[in-house]
Amino acid sequence: MSTHETSDKFVYHEPGLQHQFEDMGQQEESVSIGMWMFLVQEILFFGGLFTAYLVFRSKYPMAFAAGSNHLDAFWGGLNTLVLIVSSLTMALTVYYAQKNNRSMQVIMIVLTMFFGAAFLGVKAIEYTDKYNHGLIPVAGLNKKIKDDKTAHSTGHEKPCWEVDHNAPAVEHPNPRGEFQWTDCSLVKLAQDKNYLTESEKTGYFVKDETGAAKIDPDKFRDKVRIFFFLYFVMTGLHALHMVVGLGLMLWLLWTAFRGHYTSEYYMPVEMSGLYWHFVDIVWIFLFPLLYLLGRHFLAAH
Repeated sequence: MSTHETSDKFVYHEPGLQHQFEDMGQQEESVSIGMWMFLVQEILFFGGLFTAYLVFRSKYPMAFAAGSNHLDAFWGGLNTLVLIVSSLTMALTVYYAQKNNRSMQVIMIVLTMFFGAAFLGVKAIEYTDKYNHGLIPVAGLNKKIKDDKTAHSTGHEKPCWEVDHNAPAVEHPNPRGEFQWTDCSLVKLAQDKNYLTESEKTGYFVKDETGAAKIDPDKFRDKVRIFFFLYFVMTGLHALHMVVGLGLMLWLLWTAFRGHYTSEYYMPVEMSGLYWHFVDIVWIFLFPLLYLLGRHFLAAH
């Protein structure tokens, strides 16, 4: 009996091996399959949103182009650069874990967290701008601006007119914080050049008393609102994934600081890296779809 207890006491246990697995190879394979299954369902989840975006954009390209032109490509491009660099620091985290370099692991994780936080900071700036200019597509969630003499007056009676894209943004009365849209310039350009799709010809216009088609500001505004609904849902869910990633990095930082990861056991670092890279790749698709498509119409205008 004593011999059996003594032999059990000195059985070698690989670092990080969980009791339900026979060896590290089996554990790594199971963890890897589990992570890839999770990422596949994430792809399906975002794929539904991308499909909805493509369907509506194909029907109302000018409304979506108008919405894209009111996003700041500088901030979107900066966030793209930030995430690309964060992917590099995350990859280096895995590399230094494989090399048993604890101090560099910690430094790279901290840098990854810094870039992730910078990304969220930029999104906060963008969302604040949309709030101030009445571009949040849910009534009551925009900045409330009293309809008084201090509000800017354009001299136009209709809520949809030509906009000078090079001029400073105009602040219009919005006492109830509703979604606002005052720029129909791209529709007029598309109408003049015969760019409109059949869905747009019925979706943006109404017939006047003479039977001629004229732009209906309310109908066009509704189509632009679809763009901003998709913008906030897609970027908001992506930002939520980034918050989850930062929480993951915080846990990884603590465990790396305590020296849990070595060349023999670094699977949590590698799997966290896969998640982080996935979030970055989603943004690589979001940036051109939301910020860049349709800007050639603005240049033509």
